[in-house]
Amino acid sequence: MSENGIRDARTLGVPKMLLLGFQHMFAMFGATVLVPVLTGLPVAATLLFAGLGTLLFHFLSKGKVPAFLGSSFAFIGGYASVCALFDDASGMNWIPYAGAGVFCAGLLYVLLAALFRAFGASRVMRFFPPIVTGPVIICIGLTLANSAVNNCASNWWIALLAIAIVVVCNIWGKGMLKIIPILMGVVGSYLVAALRGQVDFSAVRDAAWIGFPVRGEDTVFALFNGCDGGRLVSSIAIMMPIALATMVEHIGDMCAISSTVGVNYVADPGLHRTLLGDGLATSMAAAFGAPANTTYGENTGVLALTKVYDPRVIRIAAVLAILFAFCPKFEALIAAMPSATIGGVSLILYGMISAVGVRNVVENQVDFTKNRNVIIAALILGLSLGINFSSGLGCDTAAGVNGAISFTIGAVTVNLSGLAVGALAGILLNAILPGNDYVFGANEQGDTSVNFKV
Repeated sequence: MSENGIRDARTLGVPKMLLLGFQHMFAMFGATVLVPVLTGLPVAATLLFAGLGTLLFHFLSKGKVPAFLGSSFAFIGGYASVCALFDDASGMNWIPYAGAGVFCAGLLYVLLAALFRAFGASRVMRFFPPIVTGPVIICIGLTLANSAVNNCASNWWIALLAIAIVVVCNIWGKGMLKIIPILMGVVGSYLVAALRGQVDFSAVRDAAWIGFPVRGEDTVFALFNGCDGGRLVSSIAIMMPIALATMVEHIGDMCAISSTVGVNYVADPGLHRTLLGDGLATSMAAAFGAPANTTYGENTGVLALTKVYDPRVIRIAAVLAILFAFCPKFEALIAAMPSATIGGVSLILYGMISAVGVRNVVENQVDFTKNRNVIIAALILGLSLGINFSSGLGCDTAAGVNGAISFTIGAVTVNLSGLAVGALAGILLNAILPGNDYVFGANEQGDTSVNFKV
């Protein structure tokens, strides 16, 4: 036993420690690889930078926090919006532009970490209360729902099977089954589709066993060989507001891990260190074509299940993820996943994101008898969804193109997404209108309400 009564790796021994590392990798796996499958980002780079990002996070948080960093669901809509900017640009790769946007979003974590260090969490979080973050999160999920239904339409029976497995595991599952419903839904429906001859495994057969996981053309550094300034600025404007939701998620996860382990990580090593680690891990991943990272609730579930909280076990899972990243055959197996499987799982996922936004508002007891709160929520919802689905602003749901407000600065044309406009409006109104009574830390249940976990 360690000083606080927690079993650590030295007590467990190497074999059990490795087994627990595999268990943590298994827990994060389904959700982590689902993000690149949904967005078109490379699976191998995703696994590589989930592992490297986790190790960086542990280094910056003094190796104290047993957290794993996997792919963030919140940025999925942002990737789709950036991709849509390139529909009329034949041959241009959208991934470096999206990566630049997420890189800047990660730098917002660094800024917030510095503000937390200088002024304290309570003073800073007054500018990002649940009346702002809740409606923004609701809009993130709602703007994605149509793409999930489109994927389901390719084979509703397979999609419904995926949904049923996720629901059964989430509601009635025990132990690990309850922690990994996404992975079970993917594996179960994928297997049935394969047995019915609905999966093409030719790419898996042709793929090599060992290969390098990063493609140079997908990295941000590719922009140095030629860059469209307008699309770059638009990509940054699309991605950066999403960090508003994921930073709140990070804070909630730190509170949840602290509660699970019985150690106050909010105080030591401190939110300024954990935010710094999460933000730099996200920027690093984005620079090399991988999705944004976030602390994973699935792995917190494993901590609660096993009662083993030693951070070294998480670091073993990170190393295992890095090793899997160097297997192209494995990446090809993930890429062969039926679109109906993707649709079924993502239908729950996108709805869940919106439900988390509702939960954030409810559990923080936002008072909607106050006109200021009604106005803030109304404008965030109206602007975000109205602009996103406005045909007058370029929306074409059949083609997957979202509406945006366009304007020109010099020779650069900038497109602001509905979510960007809504989030900025919400932050400004919250700062200007009187009556902001939100106090961060006063409601533990509310502080942990933002967790994008199925």
